[in-house]
Formats: sequence, structure tokens, C-alpha cells
Amino acid sequence: MLLSGGIASANVGSLNFSDAQYEFVSFADLAGWNEDKQGEVFAGFRRSCEVLLRRKDAASVRPMESALREVCPRALALPEKTDDAAAKKFFETNFRPVRISKLGETTGLLTGYYEPEVEGSLTLTEGFTVPLYRRPPELISKARLGKRYLRAGFPSTGGAGHRVNGKLVEYHDRAAIEDGALANRGLEIVWLRDKADAFFIQIQGSARILLPDGKLVRVNYAAHNGHNFTPIGRNLIETGIVPRDEMSMENIRMFIAEMPDEGRELMRKNRAFTFFRIVDNLPPDSEAVGAQGISLVKDRSLAVDNKLHVYCSLFWIEAKLQLQNTRDGQTFNRLMVAQDTGSAIVGIARGDIYFGGGPEAGAVAGRIRNPGAFFMLVPNEIDPVRIAAEQNVPNPEYRPEAEKKEPPKAEAKPAEESKNDEGKKDEPKK
Repeated sequence: MLLSGGIASANVGSLNFSDAQYEFVSFADLAGWNEDKQGEVFAGFRRSCEVLLRRKDAASVRPMESALREVCPRALALPEKTDDAAAKKFFETNFRPVRISKLGETTGLLTGYYEPEVEGSLTLTEGFTVPLYRRPPELISKARLGKRYLRAGFPSTGGAGHRVNGKLVEYHDRAAIEDGALANRGLEIVWLRDKADAFFIQIQGSARILLPDGKLVRVNYAAHNGHNFTPIGRNLIETGIVPRDEMSMENIRMFIAEMPDEGRELMRKNRAFTFFRIVDNLPPDSEAVGAQGISLVKDRSLAVDNKLHVYCSLFWIEAKLQLQNTRDGQTFNRLMVAQDTGSAIVGIARGDIYFGGGPEAGAVAGRIRNPGAFFMLVPNEIDPVRIAAEQNVPNPEYRPEAEKKEPPKAEAKPAEESKNDEGKKDEPKK
């Protein structure tokens, strides 16, 4: 079977998302596709391909990954620094765009994240008293229990705990850890000045720590304590402290700074806690490392729900985002590659955009919480007939007509009875 671009279908299966709807479109339907600089994302996609093809557990992969395994060798045959025109041609030849959303909805949700940069110390000293911790050795991921094959890393979702008297119980929450549950165990990897800095670094999942001698240390997500993430901004909105349309990371920080006791209790409402590792093989000018294990691409890497989506998947995003500090959003239509995830990133049309490192990126990321249209670039190897045949496709309003059957032949009725039947409508079948 030949599909668009002349690539033969490998019939590797279908997308098979539950509670979702798909709409096939063309590249011409993507607003701004011809103006986008696809070469900016191609190198990142190519690096994701390298990681994907190195994985050994190919027998258990999902259909989307199987299809990407067919496409990736063709990407690796091109130079890493492929220009926009060649990258655009590659994507148009090997993929078809499909609009995706939760059933009954037309858009998804976009947020932003970044890599903070703060001052810190490798030792406890005056001025640096707030620790970031490494993963405690007793911490267990519930998502890995009973699995024969264990991938590297600690899943960001699925819960966690530790064994007490042979029974797996929940792990210490934020308040318990801040009150000393992990103290005097040598788990501290770096010390910061401010509790708010540590809190937001945990939310972002990585940071650049500038040491007193001028050296830079990079830290990255290693594990979590298994408690659900609670957005503390929601509490400020519900209590009327910050209006919904003025909610931002800067306003949360301002509240914590001006009301330290209330700010401490506010942060503790988020019982989730993140553990880190030092990353010592990154050049100072490189971007943060995502969950796929490679450096992210500023403005082009997307954190997605990895229970639903495969790293290396491509998404076209159309949205209006507060890239500038104005009420009116700016157009954000561009191709992105899935290379990261997060515990708060849940759903088929849910994405967290990586905006880079430093305070300027943080200011942008803190403003972003906008609806957006999600288009997945589906490899031609995915069977389009099977996609279209799935339940609730192409949209929730569509209902196929019931199959018409010949009515059973009835015995002849008396003339008077037949006359009484005239004008009656068929009753619905149960």
C-alpha cells in the first residue's frame, strides 16, 4: 500500500488512544507551516531518533514507536544541520498531520517551563542552608513494581513509596522532608539560599547552580516522592489573593517573599517533592536534559504525557501565547518534538513548552497557560484505515447510520387493520 510521499506502509498498527478524536488534515491546512523554520527542530528530532533506535526492548514498543523506528533511519541518513527546505521536505514526505484532542474538545492546554539559574554551594555554609537532595536509596517507584524489564531512570508518574516492616507505604511528603526526615544522611547534593528557589527548581526539574568560585553545576530530575502535584497558584486564586488573569510565577514568588510564613505553608500544600542528580557532562552553554536523556531544544522541545505519547513524536502547535508581558497573546505556530514529561502533564492534547534557561526564559514560562491546537505528525507507516475505523472518529458528533435491514415479511392483515397502520412511524429499536 503506497501512501503520500511514496512511502510504503509497514502496517505497524494504529494510534489507539482512548477518549480521543482525530481529524486528518493536510500540511497546507497548518497555519504558518510554510513559514516555519523546520531545520530548527530537525537536529533535535534526529537526536531523539538515535536514542529511540538504541533501545533494546523493541518487542514491547507501541505502534507509534514502531513506525518511528521505520522513519528514523531515513532521518539519520541526512546531515544533522539540515536546512529548512530539506527538513520541510523530509517531514512532508514521511508524515501526515492529524489533529488530536480529547473527545468532545477542540483544543488542548499549553504551559511553559525552563531551567532556573541560581546561586548555590556544594557545602553547607553561611547563606546557603537550603538543600537539594539526591534520590534516597529506599525510594521505590510503584510504576516499576512487577516489571521484568526496567528502563533506566525513575518514572515521573505512577506513585512511589518505601518499605516499612515489609509493607510498601507512602514516602515522606514535602513538609516531613523540610522538617528533617532526610537530615544527617548525606543525601544533600547542593545548598541554596532560598526555599522558594528550591521549590521552583523542583517544579521545573532541572537547574544551573552558580558556585561561589564561578563554576557552574547542573542538576537534573532523578526521582519523586510519589505524592500528587498540587499547583499552589490555584490556592491563591481560590482565596482571592491573586486574580485568575494575573496569576504568574512572578506573583507567586512575590507572595512568598512578602508573606514568608504564609508562603511556607502555601508551598507545603504541594506535597510532591523532587530529588536530583548532578549532571557533569554538559557544556555550560547546552540546554537542560529532558526525560529522554538528551539536551532539549529551546522553544522546540515539548514535554508530553509519556503514558500516551512516545518520545521522538512530532507535534505541530497552533496557539496564542503571552510570549511578551502583554494581555494579548502572540502567535506561536511551530513544529515541536516530544523529549520530556512531567507529573502534571496529563492528557492526549497537553504540552509543556521548554523555553530555555535563565530568568528571561523563566518570565515567559511563568506566564504561559493557554489553549492550543495539537496536530500530531503521524508516520506514513501507521495504517490510516485503522485510525479512521477506531471508535469516535473523526469527531464526537459523527454517528454512522444504522444498517438497513429488510423488514420481516408479515402475514397479510385484514383491510381495516392495514388502514389503521397508515401514518405510524417505526418505533426505535432497543
